[in-house]
Amino acid sequence: MRQRTQLLIIDPQNDFCDLPPHWRPSSAANPSPFAPSLPVAGAHADMQRLAQWLLQHASQLDGITVTLDSHQAYDIAHPAFWQQGDGSPVQPFTAITAAQLRDGRLRPRNPHEQDRSLAYLDALEAQGRYTLMVWPLHCEIGSIGHGVHVSILNACRQWQSQRQRAVKHVFKGMNPYTEHYSAICAEVPDPQDADTGLNTALLQQLAQADTLVIAGEAGSHCVRATTEHIVQHMGPLWGAEDFSRIVLLTDCMSPVAGFEAAQETFLQQMRAIGVRCCTSTAFHL
Repeated sequence: MRQRTQLLIIDPQNDFCDLPPHWRPSSAANPSPFAPSLPVAGAHADMQRLAQWLLQHASQLDGITVTLDSHQAYDIAHPAFWQQGDGSPVQPFTAITAAQLRDGRLRPRNPHEQDRSLAYLDALEAQGRYTLMVWPLHCEIGSIGHGVHVSILNACRQWQSQRQRAVKHVFKGMNPYTEHYSAICAEVPDPQDADTGLNTALLQQLAQADTLVIAGEAGSHCVRATTEHIVQHMGPLWGAEDFSRIVLLTDCMSPVAGFEAAQETFLQQMRAIGVRCCTSTAFHL
C-alpha cells in the first residue's frame, strides 16, 4: 500500500536529549536519576515540538519510521576501544586519525585490531565526510539511554492506536567496527556484515512517500548523514530528482555542540537542491 505521507524520526533517544532533572527516568534498581551521556542542547524541546506536530497531523500520517542508534561499550567510536601510546585512556571527544595510529600516538586496546582499525581509518578519511570521533558511551543496547524520549514514545503510541498500524524501527550501529550515523548505510560498510550496507528495504519504503518529513537528532550528524544518503539514492526510485517532497523540520533538530556549522551547511545544501526546510509550526499537511 502506498504511504503518501511518511515521518522519519532520527534517533529520538534519551542519551541525546538534554532532559531536565524531573524528566529523567529512574528505576527501583537504580533510583538515581538517569543522566544522558551525549545530550544535544535543545533536543528535549525539539522532541516536545515534534511530538506535538505528530499528534496534530496523526490522521494524515500514513507511516512512521523511528531509527535507533544502537551500540555496545566495545565500539570503534567509544573510549573502551582505544588507548594512548603510553597505555593511558583516551577521553571522549578525541578525534582519531590514521596518522596517529601509524606513529603510535593512539592504538586499539586489543593489538589484534590494529590493522583492521588502520584500514578503517584510511577508508573513512578517503571519503572526506567525517573524522573518527570517540564519543562517550551512548545508546548502549538495553540501557535507559537507548530508549525513546517519552513524548515521542507517547505520540507514536497514540498514532498507532488511532491509525491501527505499527511504527517501523530501524536499528543502526550494532557493528563495533564501523560508524553508522546514517540509517541508510554505515560510513564504511563491513563486507562481512550485510546490515552495514545499503538498506534497500528502507529506501524502497521511503520511496512510497509523496511527502517525506524528517526530524530528530542530531542535525549535525545522524539527521544530516541519513538525509544526504536519501538524496543520493532516492532519485532513481522516485523516477525523478524532485527533492521538494522531502521536508526537514528545522525546529525539531539541533546540532552537537561544536558542530553548529555542520548543521547549517547541511541545511543550506538541502535548500539548494529543493528540499523544503521549515519549522513545525509553519509546515502543515
